[in-house]
Amino acid sequence: MSKKESEQVRFRTSIGGQALMEGILMRGPEKQAIVCRTENGIVEKVEELNLVKDKHPALGWPFVRGVVTLVDSLAKGMKALTYSASLLPEEEQEEPSKFDLWVEKKVGGEKAEKIIIGAAAFTGVLLALALFIALPTFLAGLIPGLDGHYTAKSAVEGLVKIAIFLVYLALVARMKEIKRLFSYHGAEHKTIFCYEKGLPLTVENVRPQSRFHPRCGTSFLLVVIILGLFVGLFIHADNVFLRMGLRLLTLPVVIALAYEINRWAGRHEDNIVSRIVTWPGKQLQHLTTNEPDDGMMECAIRAMELVIPEEKGKDAW
Repeated sequence: MSKKESEQVRFRTSIGGQALMEGILMRGPEKQAIVCRTENGIVEKVEELNLVKDKHPALGWPFVRGVVTLVDSLAKGMKALTYSASLLPEEEQEEPSKFDLWVEKKVGGEKAEKIIIGAAAFTGVLLALALFIALPTFLAGLIPGLDGHYTAKSAVEGLVKIAIFLVYLALVARMKEIKRLFSYHGAEHKTIFCYEKGLPLTVENVRPQSRFHPRCGTSFLLVVIILGLFVGLFIHADNVFLRMGLRLLTLPVVIALAYEINRWAGRHEDNIVSRIVTWPGKQLQHLTTNEPDDGMMECAIRAMELVIPEEKGKDAW
């Protein structure tokens, strides 16, 4: 194999991942694997995937699957992140909140864990809605002279969202724990690239791969924000609370469109339009991915190996 050939993506996989606390989650078409590095060595956890669309095929239709996939990914991702955090040394684990202790006392067991994870996910969604819908709409409403100028108002809201998003990422990227998390994120991307190029999954082959992948979840979020700006052009209302409500109502549409755009772009990476669409997201990954060490890449490789389907090509994107 020539060097030029080895640099080309030969196969685009649907396998995707998520960085965890000292580990990696990889999700394939049939199962997902969590691989974490602990004080006592590598810990592996493999689970069969029961997808909602398998029971209800309509939920896998284009422009429907985007919202379903996002909700499912958030739920599974939050559960995996909580699990990885529980593997950290006791001195590095966060003290349980009063709410966590109360739920554990009242319910206990696996049910308590589900309630705590659900509450954390719900709180996270509320915070995201407050930051990226309520706050930008409120701030735009404070600017005099924008009433009736819906294009300008939508543009201001969109710019505020982008500014909040970039500032938030820049701030969290400075945190020590998040720096390591973003390094695992880089290991995930590099491993997926290595697999897509048909190279043996070794640290030596993974290391030179790019950490900027076009199908990254961070890129998806940026597309959602940018699309929201254009969808906002059709919201002809000045009342702040009415605009917030309409933003919420159109959010599923924005998510559905963003998912289909990312899906198309991922399948046509050599297309000039696709390159333009994915370029901003790849630049954003300078903030959300770091270069991993060998141990991080080993975790990502093992997680990938555990979810590659036996039937070749079943994970085609």
